[in-house]
Amino acid sequence: MRSTMMDAPLQVSRILEHGSTVHGTAEVVTWTGAESRRMSYAEVGRTAARLAHALRDECGVTGDERVATFMWNNTEHLVAYFAVPSMGAVLHTLNIRLFPDQVAYIANHATDRVVLVDSTLIPLLARVIGEMTTVRHVVVAGGGDPAPLTAAAGDRITVHHWDDLLAGRPETYDWPEVDERDAAALCYTSGTTGNPKGVAYSHRSIYLHSLQICMPEGFGLAPTDRELAIVPMFHAMSWGLPYAAFLSGASLIMPDRFLQAAPIAEMIAAERPTLAGAVPTIWNDLLAYLDSHDVDTSSLKEVIVGGSACPPALMHAFAERHGIDVIHAWGMTEMSPLGSVARPPAGATGDDAWRYRYTQGRVPAGVAARIVGPLGEPLPADGTSVGELEVRGPWITARYVGDEAPDEEKFRDGWLRTGDVGTLSPDGFITLTDRAKDVIKSGGEWISSVELENALMAHPDVQEACVVGVPDQRWDERPLATVVVREGASVTAEELREFLAKSVARWQLPERWAFIDAVPKTSVGKFDKKVVRSRYADGGLEVRELAGP
Repeated sequence: MRSTMMDAPLQVSRILEHGSTVHGTAEVVTWTGAESRRMSYAEVGRTAARLAHALRDECGVTGDERVATFMWNNTEHLVAYFAVPSMGAVLHTLNIRLFPDQVAYIANHATDRVVLVDSTLIPLLARVIGEMTTVRHVVVAGGGDPAPLTAAAGDRITVHHWDDLLAGRPETYDWPEVDERDAAALCYTSGTTGNPKGVAYSHRSIYLHSLQICMPEGFGLAPTDRELAIVPMFHAMSWGLPYAAFLSGASLIMPDRFLQAAPIAEMIAAERPTLAGAVPTIWNDLLAYLDSHDVDTSSLKEVIVGGSACPPALMHAFAERHGIDVIHAWGMTEMSPLGSVARPPAGATGDDAWRYRYTQGRVPAGVAARIVGPLGEPLPADGTSVGELEVRGPWITARYVGDEAPDEEKFRDGWLRTGDVGTLSPDGFITLTDRAKDVIKSGGEWISSVELENALMAHPDVQEACVVGVPDQRWDERPLATVVVREGASVTAEELREFLAKSVARWQLPERWAFIDAVPKTSVGKFDKKVVRSRYADGGLEVRELAGP
């Protein structure tokens, strides 16, 4: 028996139409450095229609051509998020923090036809535009001088200005009815090993993912919320926040290029966000600023932390000193990216609730998870069996762009191999102890680099700590701890090792210590452990060695 339900495709254009009408008075706010500029969701809908007309009539985007963005988090980027997929094209968010050769590789692999760029990023794009062999049009948003870009682009590429291109265009567009399984947006992994790999999100996956973000067990967005979206729109679709905001009616606050602690604090005081999302390094810097400055953060009740493990000490510091709950979340580019959110179950209080919050969270409806042993055998979800986490679901990729079949190193029997090692509890909570490539294999036993980092960052004099495994003649590998000391503080390797001994088995304590000015970061703000290992191997670190276990 077939159902009697209507067949209404799940499309990005339906999210746009809903947000720009039902929630038309909600707003997107873009920080400019001293004040904000504002646009209602109703106006976002009208501007998206104008951009779609311009892309079709002036840039020749008539099918599923790729339209790339090279932009900060701002109003124009939000308009592109809706206009491009709604017109049937594919939005491709280029990571502005990648090396130029990687940016060119990604643009060519995706066969980008158009690039939308913020004027402040013209010098960066000018370095690589000549290598983007399929690009025919560049649209510059903002008041910067396009001359360097025009010179670098040559005769093959036409450079337009956003305001001129959109001027006089119709404010409505007959959005086509596309197949909900067609590609709507395209992101590439950060390429920490080999070339970046593309993940094509469908209209259907974006719609379903957005619904899950709005759920109370997700981010719990509501029309009364004001979301400070710090996580870059060029990274995993800004965790899906732009689309979820339009579905829920939550307003968006965009930081543009002002991502340091001082302007973020000023935004919070001025724009009164209720929620925010960013990687731990952002919140670590903001905590230090808030601890030394008088800032009104009373509106901000909750911040979502993802991208890498959040130190428990950071969670407690925000809660105890500023009344802000830090909520752990986990996901991957391959997962759209939401995988889990660490909200304690009903009845959990006190220390029990904190134990749940330290995990990576509970898998939501729509995501199936399992733990797999070294031979690929499924392990029990008992909260103690340790293995690689594998996932599957309607917003999880089944292969990479350009691959005719799934890569066997990343996919197994219809499951995505995350590369994360940890446990799964009977009630669906994921606890990740490390990345498979970052686990330290010492004397036949495993040491979690994340556990050591979290323990070190609980010390009051430690700003950041990154731990990697390095070769050891006796034990195969041993941990190397690299530490950033808080400004004005002083601490020794011996003191830190004794501090660690209170929470870590003595055989896991690092012998090798290096004090550094800053932990190297990837393009999305994660600790770049391969750089730390390389510096150690090349003798670029001043290492103090203590007695071994």
